[in-house]
Amino acid sequence: MSQSLIRAVIPEGWPKPIGYANGIVTDGPLVHVGGQIGWRTDHTFPDTFLGQVGQALANVLAVVEAAGGGADTIVRLTWYVTDIEAYRTSLSELGPVYRAVMGRNFPAMALVQVVSLVEVEAMVEIEAVAAVPVAA
Repeated sequence: MSQSLIRAVIPEGWPKPIGYANGIVTDGPLVHVGGQIGWRTDHTFPDTFLGQVGQALANVLAVVEAAGGGADTIVRLTWYVTDIEAYRTSLSELGPVYRAVMGRNFPAMALVQVVSLVEVEAMVEIEAVAAVPVAA
């Protein structure tokens, strides 16, 4: 994490969370990334849940990078999935997919199942907030 911009919050007596943060304090401009689905720039989708997760995360990161940040500046992710069992049954494979894009940055996160997403083929949509460095 960019320590000058971001600090994880852990209430006294709580165990350190694994794979996410309970809260994040930021000191820098915030970028609010609209929901990114797992499609490529040509609007085609990977066939698998994990493929779509990796692409959705890459799409989030592309927006953050365009704003001057990186994976380590992302402080919040909200995941919307159409099949919670696909998420639950792929947890062991999900870690490497996540880390390939996000590294070891584990922001505050929420994940919810939704009935459907706007794009029929979409299995996941991810929103983000990042604290980016002030432009020089």
